[in-house]
Amino acid sequence: MPDILDSSGHTPLMGLVKLARHAFSGADLTPIAQQLATRFEHRDNDASALMDLATIHFLMHIPETALEFQHHAMQLQLRYTLSSSPMTANMRLLALHGDGDLMDNLPVEFLLIGSQSISMDAHYIALGDELPDDLNDYDIILIAVGESDRNKPLLRQLNSQLQACPIPIINHPEYIMQTTREGAAEALKNCQDVMMPMSTRMTRENIQAMRMATQNHCTFPIIIRPIESHAGHGLARLDSPKNIPAYLAEQTQDTMFYISPYVDYSSEDRQFRKYRVVLIEGRPFLAHLAISSHWIVHYLNADMLGDMQKCVEEAETMQYFDDGFGKKHTSAFQAIYEALPLDYLILDCAESHEGKLLVFEVDTSAIVHDMDPIDLFPYKQPQMHKIFHAFQAMLTTRVNT
Repeated sequence: MPDILDSSGHTPLMGLVKLARHAFSGADLTPIAQQLATRFEHRDNDASALMDLATIHFLMHIPETALEFQHHAMQLQLRYTLSSSPMTANMRLLALHGDGDLMDNLPVEFLLIGSQSISMDAHYIALGDELPDDLNDYDIILIAVGESDRNKPLLRQLNSQLQACPIPIINHPEYIMQTTREGAAEALKNCQDVMMPMSTRMTRENIQAMRMATQNHCTFPIIIRPIESHAGHGLARLDSPKNIPAYLAEQTQDTMFYISPYVDYSSEDRQFRKYRVVLIEGRPFLAHLAISSHWIVHYLNADMLGDMQKCVEEAETMQYFDDGFGKKHTSAFQAIYEALPLDYLILDCAESHEGKLLVFEVDTSAIVHDMDPIDLFPYKQPQMHKIFHAFQAMLTTRVNT
């Protein structure tokens, strides 16, 4: 357990990377949690122990307890240093976070893996808080707060507060706020080489009345999902209005939904291929390729290891991405960067039957990591480190220009 103090006299965080590696490997996090709890008992102002406990409980899928630890930690302390930050760093990065679970903020720690020149502090900010008064002590700021209905007020606040920021900002909140499903579709609608189906917000009552087909010119089949769903939870294809009652009966806790047209993006072999692409100042990098016989494609449900040929294809796609998929859609990626000028942006996308880049979702807070087992995915870690190095180089360039 870390017991050194940072420059502010606080114990550094173990942090997400170390704790996530334990969880991802299948190790039991309980002993670490017990050590952290004991540490806090002996040092009742040790907010870092509470924040690490929050991360552990998020990783263990116990969000209520995790949020309790997090809120208690924020009452004690808002600024946290990572124990992994290099002592010889010559660049200081301040990441502004909001409260919430692991999907509410960009897990920037992973993007700094391997750097010996960049140290990061995480500063938690809430509605009504002023910006920290020591911004000039840092070289660059990153807005880690991700877009969501919950985070919109905080992003608006940060957008106003940072208008006269004296140091460079990575991912300005003005543009993060445009990454809603409907906002991104609106921003990209005039990009010739990009297809992103329009999403419409609908209330449960309107859907029950089946008004969407006439009021929103919606034809079936359609895609429907709860507003705040992620990783395919509640995502379904409805082939006719007759399917609506059964769907709503399953989504008992949700009152607002996204409706969008269904686009068949299957390849000639009837497989569906979904690409996760990271744009760093508009330059594309492939984070993964998931291949499935089902139109709902997520890496964890695509059974990539069940068919090693899928891994072979993913490895080849990564190896030749710059001359293959990346080059083919160069104009589309550039158009996206011009329409949504975010320094770091993640796309879940595919290729339409017309050859356009089909965009499902854009995001600034999805995780990009290097935790996949090397023995099973030997090609992945070099690709992830390529992304990490590009991100770090972008920070260096922004600080020095």
